[in-house]
Amino acid sequence: MKVIVSGGGTGGHIFPAVSIANAIKKALPDTEFLFIGANGRMEMEKVPAEGYNIIGLPVRGFLRPLYHPKNIMVLLDLLRSTFMAKKIIKEFNPDIAVGVGGYASAAALKAACSLGVPYVLQEQNGFAGVTNQKLAKHARKICVAYPNMERFFPADRIVMTGNPVRQSLLECEATVAEARQAFGLDPDRPTIFVTGGSLGARSINESIADGIELLESAGIQVLWQTGKADGDKWNDIAAAKQTKLVHPTSFVTDMAKAYRAADVVISRSGAGAVNEICLIGKASILVPLPTAAEDHQTANAKALSTKDAAILVANSEAKQKLVTEAINLIANKDRIKAMEEKAKAMGLFGAADTIAKIVIEEAKKKK
Repeated sequence: MKVIVSGGGTGGHIFPAVSIANAIKKALPDTEFLFIGANGRMEMEKVPAEGYNIIGLPVRGFLRPLYHPKNIMVLLDLLRSTFMAKKIIKEFNPDIAVGVGGYASAAALKAACSLGVPYVLQEQNGFAGVTNQKLAKHARKICVAYPNMERFFPADRIVMTGNPVRQSLLECEATVAEARQAFGLDPDRPTIFVTGGSLGARSINESIADGIELLESAGIQVLWQTGKADGDKWNDIAAAKQTKLVHPTSFVTDMAKAYRAADVVISRSGAGAVNEICLIGKASILVPLPTAAEDHQTANAKALSTKDAAILVANSEAKQKLVTEAINLIANKDRIKAMEEKAKAMGLFGAADTIAKIVIEEAKKKK
């Protein structure tokens, strides 16, 4: 079997794409894969690191407002990318394509459709992205992680699968004490893990920086992933305040241990982060990125907060409320336990294997 996998732009798209490919390969080891991504985006680095071939297209996102004059060039790049994708697909001759969202997915799957190649979509968010909404008309199946997605997609093609997650996150067997010691933390002290993703989240970082004294007074230790952007700035602030409990680091490589070290996680609410929090079963405070496409991060966070599986703090209120909410939550062990149970109940396990099975079945129908 030959499979095209397309999409990317963020880890929230890339990691599910790789997980689906891994699951298909586990079921059918002789499967050939070709990823199609966008030039200059992180998939061009991450996918080869996972052992898969990838070809980049010059596709990029439209600027807002849509009548922005530079969008003429964006449209031309989309047309050029679709032409390139047709050539790639003709040469590779896939049995099926899988789209996970992102700029490249639109060009690749439009090309696949025009050439009679069936495709399956995977939508990570509670508010469907524009690309997947437009591609849904010709999709064989649409794999989703949230209920009520009929407002975006044809109901008869929706399959509730959950979002794939890196297997290493679920397989970690470190105890809480071992996980904390791996980061040089006190194994017995209440712990918060703060993450805004690989690039960081300014409002979250500013809130933690401003709240260092409050966290110290409360006796709470913090593993603080600041992100690579302005990482030195946050290190300098922590050093100037001579904190012994707040530990900034630009990047955490072992996310499995970071989650397990924490009593509470503070995070953005991208689909990948929310999915990990649910599957591992962590109490969390979510701060949606307000500029995310279609405000999907708020939808993701509300899916948990309306069921008391997480606390939602608006980005605009983070500096006033985030640290106080975290301190109050750490002090309430019963609420943490209840949130852990509710979050885990929302997690859908085995998503990658379920999606792989769907992809294989649809490919067989073509044959």
